[in-house]
Parts: sequence; structure tokens; C-alpha cells
Amino acid sequence: MAASAALISAGSELRYPARTVLLMKGEPSSHVLLVLEGWLKVTDGAPGGHEALLALRGPGDIIGESAALEDTTRSASVTTLEPVRAVVISSDRFKAFLDAHPIAARQLMAVLTDRMRAGDRKRLELAACSVKERLARLLLELAQYHGAPVPEGVLVRVPLTQQELAGAVGASRESVTRLLGELRERGYVTTHRQALVVVRPEMLRRIGGSA
Repeated sequence: MAASAALISAGSELRYPARTVLLMKGEPSSHVLLVLEGWLKVTDGAPGGHEALLALRGPGDIIGESAALEDTTRSASVTTLEPVRAVVISSDRFKAFLDAHPIAARQLMAVLTDRMRAGDRKRLELAACSVKERLARLLLELAQYHGAPVPEGVLVRVPLTQQELAGAVGASRESVTRLLGELRERGYVTTHRQALVVVRPEMLRRIGGSA
């Protein structure tokens, strides 16, 4: 708790509107972001000009830490999906915070390791699974980590477009739209404007290979 307060006090709190690019791939690194409220997407370019959605970041996450620690340029872009409140901390102050709080530094290293493993798993899925399997696994993951119970099932709280869902599974928007239509017709999910409800997760697990 004291470490969290110290990290927050090391920077300045700012608010950003939805769909705002906060970090751009290739930019010099000068600061990190500690997210207090709202969700963001981490993206990179993909073959064919598509945008690959690499990860989602939300409350409690630190963004831009790798570039800040290594004094390199940004490896990906970060965009808000909804209004976001975050603390902006200069790279120097962030490094000084880690030097003064070794437990927090170890926790950060564990987070970075988990993110690398998640990236490895995603690359394996892209190579080994069909688009339908990848989409089912993604929807289950969103429901598990970003879901809220509603009468008809689990509402995915992160406002992702179909294009962004496509970027997350390495497919075209047309393919994802068609597959979502199939899942909707079978009653496995319901979709609304930038809102998705997982109704029958057990069927998605069957499609995704019990992921």
C-alpha cells in the first residue's frame, strides 16, 4: 500500500478521452503510465496492413515500463478504449522508485515474465488453432478476466469493436463478423453495439478445445 502511494505521488494524474493514442510505436521513451481507471489496448501493425491487438491493460497496470527501463523506443502503440485516468511518471522517477522499493521491482519483473509467457501462448495459438477456436478462446478469456454477471450471462466490460476482436485473433473483420453471427444464432453469445455477452461458456470451451 505504501509503495503504491509512493508510485502515485511520483507522477501527475491526467485524464484522457476514449480512443486517444497515448503511446506510439517507435517514439522515444520518456515516461510510464499507471492506470487508475479505464481500459486501453496495446497494438502493433500486422501483415496486410491490419492492426494486431496484443493485449489489454486496465486499472493497476503499468504501461511503457520496458522501454523506460531499457531506454529504448516504444515497441507498440497504446490507445484508450474508454475514458481513462492515469498517473504519468517520468522514466527517471520510475527507476528511482524501483531502486527504493525492491519488492515492487521484483513484482514488476514477475508481471513482465507473465506477459512474455502470454505472448508466447498467443503465438502458439495463431499457429496451431483455427480462427473459430481462437475466437472462442478469446471470448472465454474476456469473460473470465473482464466480465461482469448479467441476467443473460457474462457481459464483457471492455468495449471492443469487431475489428479489434479480429486483430486479437489474427483474422479479418469479415471472418470474425461471420463467426460471431454463427455463435449468436446458436445462442452462445449475444452482441450489441460495442457490447458482448457470453451466454453459454461451456459451448465456447467445447469449440476452443476446453481452453
